[in-house]
Formats: sequence, C-alpha cells, structure tokens
Amino acid sequence: MATNRVLLVDDDEVVRVTLTGVLEQSGFAVTCATGVAEALKCITAGPYDALLTDLHMPGPGDGLTVVSAMRHTNPTAVTLLLSAFPRMEAATQAILSQADEILVKPVDAKSLVHAIKHRMEMGPVRNRQIESVAAILERTTGPAVQEWYKVVLTKQPVMSIPMSRDLRCGYLPQLFRELAARLLSSTATGSTTASVSPAAVIHGLNRRRAGYSPTMLVEESRILQAIIFKTIQNNLATIDPSLLLEDVMTIADEMDSQLSQAMASFMADLLPGAPPAWA
Repeated sequence: MATNRVLLVDDDEVVRVTLTGVLEQSGFAVTCATGVAEALKCITAGPYDALLTDLHMPGPGDGLTVVSAMRHTNPTAVTLLLSAFPRMEAATQAILSQADEILVKPVDAKSLVHAIKHRMEMGPVRNRQIESVAAILERTTGPAVQEWYKVVLTKQPVMSIPMSRDLRCGYLPQLFRELAARLLSSTATGSTTASVSPAAVIHGLNRRRAGYSPTMLVEESRILQAIIFKTIQNNLATIDPSLLLEDVMTIADEMDSQLSQAMASFMADLLPGAPPAWA
C-alpha cells in the first residue's frame, strides 16, 4: 500500500516538529514548509494526498493562499487549516476557498490523525455533490420519520395514548414537504405572514381527539426538531456552508410556526362547534 503524503506548513518550529512526529507515527510521509513561499514550491514539486497548513503566517499570503494553490495544482488532495485565533471572517473565507476542515490549535494527536484520515476517506469537498438543505430533507424524509418514531416509542407519556403507527406518523411526510417549500421560498425568518400549514392544523385536531395533552404535542415537536437537525449534521459534507446558518434559522422558525398552528388547532377543538378533524 502506498504511503499517504502530507504537506505540513507552519512557521512555528515546535509545531512542525511535534506534528511531524505525530503524523509519521501514524504512517504518513510528511514534507514540511516554513511559510507560504516554501509551501508553494513544494506543491509544484510533487503530488500530495493532504495539506495541513497554519492559517496565520508572517510574510505575504497565509494559509488560504496555500489552500488555493493546492486546490488548483493538486485537486485530489484534502486541505485542513490550523488556526490559533479562529475568527468568523477567516473561517468563512476559508470555507469559501474550499478548505475541507478547520482545526483549532492546540489540536491533540488523536483528533488530528482522525481528521486527516476521515477527510481523505471522504475526499475533497469540491469533488462531492453539493445539495440544498431542502433537497436533503426531501431525500431523507423516510429515514427521518422512522428515526422519529423509534424515539417516540421510548417516551412513555406519549405512548400512553394508543395509536397505530400510520396515524402517529401520517402527518410527517406532508410536514417535511412544507419545510422544504419554506426553505425554497423567500419568506423571511420571523415573518408575521407565514403560510398556513395544513399538516400542522390536522395534526393538532387529531392529537386533541386522540387524547393528547399540550405537553405531549410539544414533546413530539421537540423530538422532530432534534431529528431534523441530526439529519442536517449527518449530511454536512454535501451542504453549501454559506447557506447553512440561514437554513437552520428558517427551519427553527418554520417549526415554531407549525407548532403554534398545531397548538391553536388543538385548543380550538375544545370550543363548541369546532369543525371535524380531517382524515
């Protein structure tokens, strides 16, 4: 088996010596560079499987310059940045420059080796298909519903209400479709003109007539939100990071809106002359 080659770039001699020892003990062949200029020469001299570079270095250029050069000269190599001062601006710029990961100094040996091997197994970000969060929710609806149901089965207060699996989960596919539609729309977070969620309205009515309490309704929503965010976490490698924060905020806002509508429907069913629950 060929030895994986790593280019290590850092102006701190102690860091270079320490990380070189760690990586060589883990089976990597390490080439060191003390700065941007030397790193650029190394990149043009031969192929590498991975780049591990400090973000902040003295002199012209920085770790992002090295990342960009590696990306163009050796596009199959994965790139990891080390930073002792992680700033949001630098982190965002690094991601947009298609660095595969940012590691904060000091990083322990086990985490460093794991990060490099994991990224090499996954391949560079630029070689992977990028999906929208909306597309991921549509693609993973079935598994997410199944995961939600598995968690609900462990919640005794909720499970004290007898209900078939189809009835308990039946509203979820439509709810996921509504979430995806909201992500694709231009509705602002916190908008007072959020669209009506038929799935949430039906859910509130049916849960009230099944014998749920408001607490049970909230618990179901809490579990669902946790499952959705776990799904996003499991698919981070294919999501455009520049849109992730906005999409997460939109999901949280939409789920709050859906819960509010379900609760309003739930409470309205207590009133005389309430309409029948939808099938």
